[in-house]
Amino acid sequence: MSHPVLLVIAHGSRDPRHAATVHALTGRVRAQRPGLRVETAFLEFNAPSVPRVLERLAAEGAAEVVALPLLLTRAFHAKTDIPSVLREARARLPRLHIRQADVLGPSPLLNATLGRRLREAGVRPGDIPRTGLVLASAGSSDPEAIAVIAEIARELRHTGWCAVRPAFASASLPRTEDAVRALRAAGVERVAVAPYVIAPGRLPDIIAVGAEAAGADVLADVLGPAPELARLLLDRYDEARVPVGASLSA
Repeated sequence: MSHPVLLVIAHGSRDPRHAATVHALTGRVRAQRPGLRVETAFLEFNAPSVPRVLERLAAEGAAEVVALPLLLTRAFHAKTDIPSVLREARARLPRLHIRQADVLGPSPLLNATLGRRLREAGVRPGDIPRTGLVLASAGSSDPEAIAVIAEIARELRHTGWCAVRPAFASASLPRTEDAVRALRAAGVERVAVAPYVIAPGRLPDIIAVGAEAAGADVLADVLGPAPELARLLLDRYDEARVPVGASLSA
């Protein structure tokens, strides 16, 4: 019995780095699980669109798809946009069984990816006790999404950082530069900024500008095509395709 197709749904961006990063990530997913068919689609700005990919899969005879939102929190796109697109596709393509997987966060694998990017940016284990961390996300007007970011910041505080503050590139406060300055004002010796975003684009650039303007000592890269993130996509895929209580075969 063939496995369901994994359809990774990214938001999309006018910035070409965004799509390139998404494709690099899905390529790593394929490498981690050879034989699994992995497709990529975008909500806007980039091709192919979600409806177009689903129509192609149905025409090719695919029976089942797991649609995985490439999103870190359950905000508007996960609660409204993607379910709407998938409902319309189910109505048009009744022979194609489409399941929506959960969003990626929160997850220890995301925290591990943040740690990887901070180490790559030059943070050494001995630096952590004297370093304040700004967890900089894209931002949302959804209270649930904001609460998740705040909780992740609290969890990271228990991993050795002398202080951790959330920050947002849009829709919410504080901004990255304000969080950096607040840590400085509290007497923190070093400040690192970790973008809690998957791919480059306008909002990650806003985070970077804020970090530089406030004089952050370290700016990590976006999460990108990290092996931990690829593994997390496969975990969410497996959770969606197997009913609760059922066994999972490779």
